Amino acid sequence: MNSDAFHFGRGDSRASLFRSPSSALLVLALSTAWILAGNADAGQLVTQPFRGVTLIHRTEVFPRPVTMNVAIIDLQADGIRFKLTPPHGTRDTFPQTTLEYLNQENAQLAVNCHFYLPFPAAGADVNVVGFAASEGVLYSPFEPQPIAPGFLDQSYAILPRAPAMNIDPFNRVSILHPDPDSADGRAWLEPAALGNAFSGSAQIVTRGAISIPQYGVGLGMLTPRNGYSESLSWYDFVNARTAVGVSRDGRALVLMTVDNVGGSWGMTVGEVAGVLVNDYDVVDALNLDGDGSTTFVMQDPDSLQGVFVNSPGEWPAGRSVGSNLAVFALPILPPGPALFVSPAPPGCVWLSWSTPSEGWELQSSPDLQGWHWASVGGQPKALGDHREILLPTSGLSCFYRLAFVPPRH
Repeated sequence: MNSDAFHFGRGDSRASLFRSPSSALLVLALSTAWILAGNADAGQLVTQPFRGVTLIHRTEVFPRPVTMNVAIIDLQADGIRFKLTPPHGTRDTFPQTTLEYLNQENAQLAVNCHFYLPFPAAGADVNVVGFAASEGVLYSPFEPQPIAPGFLDQSYAILPRAPAMNIDPFNRVSILHPDPDSADGRAWLEPAALGNAFSGSAQIVTRGAISIPQYGVGLGMLTPRNGYSESLSWYDFVNARTAVGVSRDGRALVLMTVDNVGGSWGMTVGEVAGVLVNDYDVVDALNLDGDGSTTFVMQDPDSLQGVFVNSPGEWPAGRSVGSNLAVFALPILPPGPALFVSPAPPGCVWLSWSTPSEGWELQSSPDLQGWHWASVGGQPKALGDHREILLPTSGLSCFYRLAFVPPRH
């Protein structure tokens, strides 16, 4: 890995993770599915499970082991739409796990969103922290810190009246700022039509630059309290993270999670912002609720059951959170079995695909030349509705695909 792979420091605009072309992995959910397996230390798996949706599963080892999952959503693709958790009850929302929300809405992707109180959610309604609107219905205003008398003051981490991201009915994404003349916090400065909107702790990328908030006195500043200060920022701790951003051209929404379990140590918020800017051309981004709340789920294109994209931590079914953002997308046609890679022992790659898969053969090649493809051999193991096989790797990059082989007569 490059020694400049990623830089610490909240103000360093270069803070990003190095992407090695030799470590790229690719899957296309067409009649042929591809994976490029690189070295055992770092790499990417790129899949296209739905129309307009690209998923990137990415691992890095420097300066610490990290697992990231990134969704790049084409806002102009047919069928793409969104829904934030709607209002419920006497507070703002009823807490659900991200997987419960995905299954309830029959969505294709979902990630956790708002910080919320009380924490932990005990089955009763909760207040989401900051601005919230679901399908044009505004149910939580821009809020101060604490959000109301008797609530925890989180101004050491969450900016008072933090900006919100709005996805309007035409999938145009913009940042909303509170109107200072609004007494109830329900007005914004920008000429935007309200759709699905949500706040995080702060805007961490602003007009293409990393914008981690600082501690001090005044508008747009964090409060030094609870042991946090400019020299020991809440944003500088390594943890699981959820973030959302929009690309510079306004065409893509980028969802990103970082794990802090399963061998992944997590990232600082500044590092997340650096990856979004330098690797995914994000122009504006928010930091959403993290730690044990960080959850990324997907509807399996074959079984139509909800599955985890990331590792949810100490809650096997995921933590109940204040809000989730659902993404709806159309299937890719024609359908074919998708090829997946799973964590494997060093020196191995673990591949799986859904059944039925009659007529489909697992093949490998050192490159993408058509004449180099050959059957992998070996007998895959049937496990429920999937087949899987553990293969040794030579340390060199290798492509894998599922290719349809017509039966011989």
